[in-house]
Parts: sequence; C-alpha cells; structure tokens
Amino acid sequence: MSVERRDVLKSLGAFAAASVVRPATKSVQADSNVTSHASGRPNILVFFTDDHGQWLQQAYGNFEVKTPNLERIARQGIRMTNAYTTSPVCSPARASFFTGYMPSQHGIHDWIEESKQAYAYPWLKGQTLISELLKKSGYHTGLVGKWHCGEERYPHPGFDFWYSYWVSQYPHSGQQNFSDSGKHVTADGFQSPFLTEQAIRFLKNHYADKSTAQAPFFLFVGYTDTHSPHTQMPESLVAEYSDATFRDIPRELFLKVHGTPLIPVSGDPEIEDRKRREYYAAASSVDREVGRVLDALESLGQKDHTLVIYTGDHGLNAGHHGMWEKGNGTIPQNFFEESIRVPCTIAWRNGGIPADLECNLPVNHCDLFATVLDAAGPLLDERSARRINSPGRSYLSHLRGKSPGEWRGDVVCEYGNARMIKRAGYKLILRYPYEGIEFANEFYDLKADPRETTNLYSENTHYRDAIQQMTGRLNEFFAKYSDPAHDGLRLEHQPMATPESPWLRALKLPNK
Repeated sequence: MSVERRDVLKSLGAFAAASVVRPATKSVQADSNVTSHASGRPNILVFFTDDHGQWLQQAYGNFEVKTPNLERIARQGIRMTNAYTTSPVCSPARASFFTGYMPSQHGIHDWIEESKQAYAYPWLKGQTLISELLKKSGYHTGLVGKWHCGEERYPHPGFDFWYSYWVSQYPHSGQQNFSDSGKHVTADGFQSPFLTEQAIRFLKNHYADKSTAQAPFFLFVGYTDTHSPHTQMPESLVAEYSDATFRDIPRELFLKVHGTPLIPVSGDPEIEDRKRREYYAAASSVDREVGRVLDALESLGQKDHTLVIYTGDHGLNAGHHGMWEKGNGTIPQNFFEESIRVPCTIAWRNGGIPADLECNLPVNHCDLFATVLDAAGPLLDERSARRINSPGRSYLSHLRGKSPGEWRGDVVCEYGNARMIKRAGYKLILRYPYEGIEFANEFYDLKADPRETTNLYSENTHYRDAIQQMTGRLNEFFAKYSDPAHDGLRLEHQPMATPESPWLRALKLPNK
C-alpha cells in the first residue's frame, strides 16, 4: 500500500471526537444555580426557516448580510459549525426533524406539491411526531408557518395550536391564505409579519390561560422569506444592500461534472446582483421577525427558561458553483456544501448551555430531534427508542461541556435515488438507476478540492480503498436506517411528491 493511500485511510479512521466546544469570542458560563421553568423543564422555541444557507448569516462569518437577531441567538448560546440537513430539499428535511427519521424511513423523498400531491397520500400518518411526544409529556404545543409534510390545512397530531397555509406558502406578499386550526382566514400584505403575530399570539395566550400557564410550551415557527422567488421582498430591505459586493459568494462557472443546472448564473452581472440583494434582503426580513418573537419572549420573562433554536431545512446556492437553488437545482440532484450545510444556533441559559461558543460536532436534523427530546425529558426510554429506531443522537450533554462519548465521524444525506457520505474531508456520492437512467458516482477530496471540481471516483488512485470503505459505511447505515416500504432506492414503488423531482426530469433529458 502506498504512503498516500495509508494517509487517506488514516484520515478516514479519525472520528469527529476531536470536536470541541470552543469560544467564538469569549466564554460566559451559565449559572447552574438559576432555577428553570416552574415545571422543571424548558420551553422550546424552534425557528425552522426555508432555504437559508449556513453561509448567509453574520454569526457564520458573512461580511455583508445583516442578521443581528440571529447573531443574538448565537451570542447567547452555541453555534453549530457542522450542522447538516438529511436531504437538500424542504419536505424530506422537515420530516426528519418532526420524526427523527431519514427520508428512507419516513418516506418523503422530495418537496411535496401542495395543491394535489399533498392530499393524494397520507404521508407521515401513523408515524410518531415530536409534537406528539412533547404533548404527551405535558407540553402545550403550537406550529406557525410552514409544515410542508403533507396537507397543511388541518392540525397534525400533537399540535394544540395550528396556524399554517391554506394551500401553499405563496405569495410572499399580497393576498394571504392561512389555516387557523382548520379555518380558512385571509389577510393582505407581506406574509412573515402575519406569522410573527400568530407566534406572539400563541406565547401570550399560553401565559394568559390558567390551563396552560404552568406547563412548558413547544412552538415551531417556519418562515419562508428565504425561499425563492425573492422578488417580493420589501424594497426598503433590498435597498440596504445597494452597495454590497457579495464577496462571500465565489464567482464560479458551472462544471459539466455536476450535470445540468436548472438555473445557471446569468451572464448579466446586474441581474445577478439584483437577485443577490433580494436573497440577502430575505434573510434580513426573517431576522427582523425572529427579533420580534424573541422580544415578546423576553417581555414575558421567559428568555432564560426557553431553549431557543434557529435552523434551516437545507442550504441554498446563490451563484455558488455557477448556479442557483439547492439539491434540486441540478440534474442529477447535488450535494454541494452550500446545499447541505444549515445554520444551527442553540441558546438556553438556565439549561447549562454557555454563551458565545461554537461547536464543530457533525450533527443533523435527526440529532436535533433527539436533542430537543432530551432537553424536555428525556422522553424516550430504551424500549421506545428501539421502536422508533431513529439514527439521531442527543448532543445536549456536549453543549453543556460534557463529552458525548465516541461520536460518529460520518455525515450522511440522501435525496431520492442518490446517497452521500462525508467523512474526514472526503465526500462520496452514490447514484442508483431510476427506470434505466443512471448517472455517475462521485468522489471528492474536499481538503485538496473544496469547491468539488474534480470527480475522482473512477480514477485508479490511492482513493480506491477510501471509496470502498466509505461505500461500506454508507451501506451499513442504510441497512439499519431504512424501511423497505419507504426506501429511496425503490422510488418506483413510492408515492410521487412532485412531478418536478430530478429523477423524473432526467427521463426527459434529450441525451437520455
């Protein structure tokens, strides 16, 4: 075996146990003597925003975007620097948080078309949702904004309060159609402030009602401003970026190694700058609304008693790799870092989570599911955990400064008939045929090629053993965490979420 090949395998053997919680600027230790919520458990407030790339936040080092309230959460808690989605498209990623499952377990493999497909199949029916587990343990539960794991008009199991969309999340501005616990209500104007008002309504009513005031609450808030199209963002916010250089976005051309881009970068720099100003404005819009909810929480005296989480379902490319959008922005689907990395900041002063730190432990939405349940209980005994069979693992103890023990070094994602594993600076993507159409597997050395420009999968180099080892680990993972009734490698037998899925679009390509 060559020295180079031994070095590759040595790197693959190194776990992320080297992960540390380290100061971002300074460390402020939480006061362990402060009592928490009257029930002894925290309130839980989860912001789960659509299409918000990790890179598009002040807290993650973006030089020009204005997101001070999101940075506020990071300053008051811990910023996860290696947080990933389970799938780089909205519905399957969201379902992973609600169920703790990978897509090949819960069965949602693409974004669900809202007007027809959402009602054509029961989707998550029969699966245990995080809302059910929390409600059963005494939490007062609510959802405001985007659900997108099936029909949105009526409350799903475990939710006491439900304010979602009547059919879809569009438009961002204009005539709005909402579902207030199954009742069709309308409003006119920019959408996200209406959602904020409902989130604040839930918080105030929780403490005004004697039947819920002594219970902890769980509130999920799903904003959609950062989901395209961004053309309806308030012009005042767009104007704030009139002088932006967008230096955080690499100027790149799309490479054929990645297939076909559906929205390539325009050759007109003025068009691109306008689109970027609108996307940055969308992040600022979300930030403004998050700030209003945080202010309401603080005015109720509940900031220190609440586990506050800000995350996104997946990332977004805004010219990165010469394209726009996320995993479904290419044929075949992609797993670019900008598509799979998500922001994840967590604050809970009375829960022993220190302030202004960062953590590089590799985590995903299944782990967040487990971490929330751990903070609330723990709510799963060993028997229940075995029955649910989630790959998620709580990292709450790590946030509190304790070792989580040996933590996996793998990051695993899937999207339909493609699966990805990332480990020790290498990324492997395995693609499986769909109705006779097949695309090439991919392997990247991210240490030498962080922009994923050269596919090394077919080269007879020192990477061969690494590819075999990572393939084995990926197969072992899905042998344990997939359900034959929902497996992404059996898409022909799965319900169709949308006719726009990459594997369906691939059937229409001229050269296929």
